Amino acid sequence: MTGDRVTEWVHAAMTLTSSSKSTPKAPWLPRVLGAATAAYSVAIIAKPELFARPTKLAPDGGSLSRGTAIGIRALGGRDLASGLAMAFAPEGQPLRTATAVRVGSDVVDLVLLGASLPDREARTKAIAVAGVWGALCALGWWLA
Repeated sequence: MTGDRVTEWVHAAMTLTSSSKSTPKAPWLPRVLGAATAAYSVAIIAKPELFARPTKLAPDGGSLSRGTAIGIRALGGRDLASGLAMAFAPEGQPLRTATAVRVGSDVVDLVLLGASLPDREARTKAIAVAGVWGALCALGWWLA
């Protein structure tokens, strides 16, 4: 086999690999998901009941304990930071990194909330919401 022939094969393989693995780019998707995450985060920081009621962390019609409100606000703060990072990170690796952090947060939410919420229905909802949002953000990571 000649060197020229090997070079041709390597070039052909690289061309095939790069064209078959190219990903369509849509950096707007993680940015929209980040903005939505940030908006929801601001809402639950301002009014933790918005998170507490559907997760059954608040008694029906009752008030939220101080500790629960603090925990929800901390969760909102984490999500606000990741959402803003997704919305404003430069394209390329910074946007992908911000989106990967969001996906990781959703995986943690899925596992922890899915395992520890006080009600089976609330656990099921939390798993569904975190799973769908995590999957959308993972798609955003792929398209970033």
